[in-house]
Amino acid sequence: MSNLPTRREPILEVDHLNVRYGNFTAVRSISFEVFGGEIFGLLGPNGAGKTSSLSAIEGLLKPSAGAISVCGFDIASKPLHARANMGVQLQATSFQQELTITEIIRLYSRIYDVNLTDAEIHERLAAINLTDSINKKIAQLSGGQQQRVSLLISTIHDPQLMLLDEPTTGLDPQSRRYLWDRIEQFRDKGHAVLITTHSMEEAEAICDRIAIIDHGSIIAIDSPAALIENNLTNPAVLEVVRKGKVTLEDVFIGLTGTAIRS
Repeated sequence: MSNLPTRREPILEVDHLNVRYGNFTAVRSISFEVFGGEIFGLLGPNGAGKTSSLSAIEGLLKPSAGAISVCGFDIASKPLHARANMGVQLQATSFQQELTITEIIRLYSRIYDVNLTDAEIHERLAAINLTDSINKKIAQLSGGQQQRVSLLISTIHDPQLMLLDEPTTGLDPQSRRYLWDRIEQFRDKGHAVLITTHSMEEAEAICDRIAIIDHGSIIAIDSPAALIENNLTNPAVLEVVRKGKVTLEDVFIGLTGTAIRS
């Protein structure tokens, strides 16, 4: 975990965000900030409002109310400025399957107006341990390798804010730990990271703060350690404790309920 400074400027500001689909309110007036040098986790059961919140932050979905700003740029009035300061890695990324890794990096670097030499491309691939696969097509890579390429592409323009949507789902432990290290390196450079995950182990391992969202509302927000400490005597949490020691997963289930969400 990083030692966050006491006086910081938020990279991402979400202010009373509401998202509606017809008569259904998916997100209900949520507010939070993500600071430089911080990994912020947004956790919630299926259908809790995570995806709608992330889509609104990305600028893919127009909120029904509230405001979102990235590096001081309002996503509604200054969308290009806001998006220029963010990188996005989705759970499943569909790159052009017939292209090699090098061709994909060249393509996206031009989209982001970043000029990379062959030596710089090789250096970036070396940083993610993929120099042996430099001429492979993306379809030939394993899931973990594809996620490494995806993270490289998402950060190719050195954005101030990184949005990660369940980036390690389905990966083996080695690939997951490798991505954790890369995400923490990004945080340690002073950038802000917003991550959604269903893994309580992941959230506890790399997040500096966590917001738990359920039924469209944020019901808890704090560091993983504080969330556990503050719920040690919560009857709803104690009822679901499995091995005598309260974990973040126990807190999550205690606060959001035991019912399986579709």
